[in-house]
This record gives sequence, C-alpha cells and structure tokens, in this order.
Amino acid sequence: MLKKLFQSFRSPLRKPQQHVRTTPEVLSSSQHSLQRNQFSRYAVNIVERLQTAGYQAYLVGGCVRDLMLNIEPKDFDVATSATPEQVRAEFRNARIIGRRFKLVHIHFGREIIEVATFRANHPIDDEDEDSNQSSRNESGRILRDNVYGTLEEDAQRRDFTINALYYDPVTERVLDFANGVHDIRNRLIRLIGDPQQRYKEDPVRMLRAVRFAAKLDFGIEKHSATPIRPLAPMLRDIPSARLFEEVLKLFLSGYAEPTFEMLVDLELFEPLFPASNKALEYNPTYTHTLISDALANTDSRVKQNKPVTPAFLFAALLWPALPARVLRLQERGMPPIPAMQEAAHELITEQCQRIAIPKRFTMPIREIWDMQERLPRRSGKRADLLLDNPRFRAGYDFLLLRESAGEETEGLGDWWTEYQEANDSGRRDMIRDLGSKSETGQGPRKRRRSGSTKRKRTGADSSASGE
Repeated sequence: MLKKLFQSFRSPLRKPQQHVRTTPEVLSSSQHSLQRNQFSRYAVNIVERLQTAGYQAYLVGGCVRDLMLNIEPKDFDVATSATPEQVRAEFRNARIIGRRFKLVHIHFGREIIEVATFRANHPIDDEDEDSNQSSRNESGRILRDNVYGTLEEDAQRRDFTINALYYDPVTERVLDFANGVHDIRNRLIRLIGDPQQRYKEDPVRMLRAVRFAAKLDFGIEKHSATPIRPLAPMLRDIPSARLFEEVLKLFLSGYAEPTFEMLVDLELFEPLFPASNKALEYNPTYTHTLISDALANTDSRVKQNKPVTPAFLFAALLWPALPARVLRLQERGMPPIPAMQEAAHELITEQCQRIAIPKRFTMPIREIWDMQERLPRRSGKRADLLLDNPRFRAGYDFLLLRESAGEETEGLGDWWTEYQEANDSGRRDMIRDLGSKSETGQGPRKRRRSGSTKRKRTGADSSASGE
C-alpha cells in the first residue's frame, strides 16, 4: 500500500488543470451504483424537506464518496442554499454551531445530521472583505468562513475532487463538478484549485490529504503532493486544540501505521511531534519500530471494535524522546523516579504547545511512563503492590512494547508475564530468586512457562491501549 502511495508522488508531471466546472457532469441512476436507501433516512428526509421549502439541497462529500467505494459512511452531511437561520426555522431539533464556520446540527436521537450552507470564494482584495463573514491572516489562512454562495461556488470551495460530489436522493442523480468520479476510479487524492493556495488557506488540508490517502488506499496526485514539504511548517500556526482533534482522526481511524509513514515521508510529523521527530533522526530504528508497533496494535484494536485510549497512543508517540532527558537529569544527581517525573513534565508541557492534549490524557501518560521506572523494583511486597496498581496493565503492556522495539530490559517483561500467572507459592519463589540474584550475582533459576503464559505474553501489548 505505501509503495503505491509513494509512487503516486513521483508520477509524471502534467500541466495543472482547472478541475471545477461551472456546469457539472450529471450522472443518472443508471450511471452510478448509489441508491437512496443506502443513505441515512434522516439525511434523506432533510434534503426532501428543504427542497419542498424551495431550497436546493444535496447529500454531499464523504458519504457519497464512501458509498461509491462500498465503504459504510460514519456520518451523512447535507449542503443547501438555505442559510443556517433558514435551516433552523425549518427544523425544531436544529442547532447552529460554530463561529469560524457556521453549521447546523439536526438531532435525531443519537444521530446528528450536519447541514452546511453553500460557501463562496473569499474576496481577493482586503477592501472587499467583511471581517464578520470572512477573514484571513497574513499568510493567507482563512480565519472566518461565512461567505455564502451558489452550488457551483460551493463545489469550487471543496478541498478534494472526491469530496465535490453531490447526490440528490429525489432524482437519484450525482452532480460531479471536479472529475471526482474519475479520481475515485483512479484512486487519487487531488486538490481542487491551486494546491499551494489551498494549503495556505488551511494548512490542515495537508493532514486531510494524508488521512484520506491512508484510509482509502489512494495515491496523492503529484501537484497536490509537491507543495506539502515546503508548507509543512505552517502547521505550527494552527491552534493546538484543533491539531489535537486532527491527530485523533489521523491515528484512531484504523489506519495509523500507514498514516505515520506518510507523515514522516512528507515532513508533516515534525511540526506535530518535534521532540519525537528528533528521536527519529538520532535513533531511527528503535523510534520507528516502537511507534510503528504501537500504531499497528491500535489499528488492530480499532478494526476489532475494541476500545482505544489516546493516552496509550500519545505515550508511545512521545516515549522515544523521554529516556535521553531522564538520563541527563540522573547525570546531574537526580534519583531515577524523580528524574522520570521531571522529564515527563517537561516533555508533555512542550508537546502541549503544539497539540493540546487534555489533562485527562496527560495524567495517564505520565503514570504509564512512571510505571516503567517502578516495574524493575520487585523485591519484598513491591511486586504485589504494583500488580494492584490501576495503571499496572497499561505499564506492563508498555514494557512489552519497549521490548518488542529492541529495548533490553534483562527479561523484565517475561518475569512479569510469569508472575501474573503464578500462584502465591510460585510468586514467593520468584521474589526469593530476586534476592538470591542480588546476593550472589547469579540470575534467577529458569522456569518453564506454560502455553497459556506464552499466549498472554504475545497479545499483552495491545490490551492496555483500551483502558
């Protein structure tokens, strides 16, 4: 898959074309595979009701794209000529949200249908710009986007050609303004308009290009990929809270491992995780293996519909940058556990300036890391106390992750795997063996592990990511 993606970056150069037509290609029901009963009945009802009220309305974007690819959509979006206030007037269960980009959420129990008004292009001249509707910063990034327009203008404002498809469930026709159906068939991610300008308008589009490419197993079209590396530093200007939400989409959608590879290749990983990117440069094999293994486990859990917590994910993404900081503090005379705690605080504080990780996740991250210093301390009653610690499982899984990346722990993971399986007598023997080792310098006697222990050892590193 990655080979295919990277080959697409090197595809022969072609003269950029204008991909948005003022008159769309119209596909009748016999020319596409979509059926109205595949869409949310609530979304279809919204479209019908808005059309009956005299407005234009269509199902748009990801739901149309995904169903063309035989993928079940996660949500269903509607685009309409009605303003947010007009939509709210039609639906009592509607709520206007957002300031930068006003939308309407219409609630049907647990299901929410998002309705957006057709957007138009922003004024080119500052004199024509109304700051209440539209504004940009000095680099061209859009700060406010409430300039409403026509269906044709809305299609031009869409980010990728595959997202500029409009489905009318009443006539069962698809309106294709940007050759999106062609790019779906050719499995290509292509920006609408000038890629450099579109990325400057919203640098997060670079992350979206990677996310769609990884999710759909598409290549990124040459002209859409070329500006990404030089423009990647613009992500540093994106609000850290928004980047947190984008990173969750990148890594918790079931395609985290190929996403990571593409982020590194396109130099997008550094503005998101600067400390980890340095670790990737200085210790590439260990850092790459640990992060890839953690993301592969996350993908596996997502595909099995098992719970996943961002805390374990961020702990793995940031860990390669931590040991060197701990060592520096220890060299200054700080004991191991306080050194770990101080280095963790410093690293997380720095990272939160780029990605605003909420405290409900930063605390478990620190506890998982702290457990790595405590797990080697097993003498006396410490092992049983650690076993009762609510973060033991996450800490143990993280230990196995470190070992799988090649970190030498003198068999600590095997010891804890066996200790969990042993009865009370066996555990006392294992603790006694540790004492013998410290007194004689000899290692503890070998124990034959049962098959059940081996099975638990093999699968443990993925289980705590759902805590």
